[in-house]
Amino acid sequence: MRQQFLIMSLVTCGLILSACAKETEEEKVEKTFQEVNVIDETNLNEVLLTAADPNEAVTYFQGAAAKNPGRIDLQRGLAISLARAKRTTEAAAAWKKVTTMKGSASVDRVEYADALVRAGNWTEAKKVLDSVPPTFETFKRYRLEAVVADSNQDWKRADQFYETAIGLTTRPGGVMNNWGYSKLTRGQYEEAERLFAEAIRQDKSLFTAKNNLVLARAAQGNYSMPVVPLTQAERAMLLNTMGISAVKQGDVTTAKNLFREAIATHPQHFEEAVRSLRALEEA
Repeated sequence: MRQQFLIMSLVTCGLILSACAKETEEEKVEKTFQEVNVIDETNLNEVLLTAADPNEAVTYFQGAAAKNPGRIDLQRGLAISLARAKRTTEAAAAWKKVTTMKGSASVDRVEYADALVRAGNWTEAKKVLDSVPPTFETFKRYRLEAVVADSNQDWKRADQFYETAIGLTTRPGGVMNNWGYSKLTRGQYEEAERLFAEAIRQDKSLFTAKNNLVLARAAQGNYSMPVVPLTQAERAMLLNTMGISAVKQGDVTTAKNLFREAIATHPQHFEEAVRSLRALEEA
């Protein structure tokens, strides 16, 4: 009888241990599925933030953030997507929400300031940048500091921030162009010309810098074409820009010649230059 009791006890223990093992295995499988879902969601988020249509990404992150209001990564995704879609006012509001959430960091405040600048809210952008610790030193932070200082005509601070920003990136062409435009608005044409030329040396595709370069030269009465890499269409557009500058400075004869050259240079019909030349000739 005792032997039978021992056998039953062993069988029962075996069944219990078997059930425990089975439960543990099920938990492992469930955990694996959860981990796979997180990985899949992370990959999907990354795809939507880079390759997807910005407005489709906005729709996705709006739904995901509504279902998981405490997840800062989803709110960030929504803010980034709104910025990509050029919905600047909504992007600023989304970034503002991110800065109030648990896990928010200095980088989020910089992104919020960027959204405010794009929305034209310079005063609030400065307040947000002022709240970022001075130890947080990034290219984007100082580039924004520079353009905000520019907007306030605080030239000394703007120059300091532009110089710092250039030292924090391997691709300074864009910020050099911004700095040059700042100098151009101040009437410092030679310094502006130097910065535009340097921007083009850093990035030969920066047509905005090329256009600004001829503006700086024309402001000094120099209407010769700068020695920079140009396509035929770009050359025609720069000639047209110089023609417009000549008109503004009252040099009508030079302007007419520049417009004629622009029309002859452009590989297709250059309507803008044609209209400008016709207007001068009729006048």
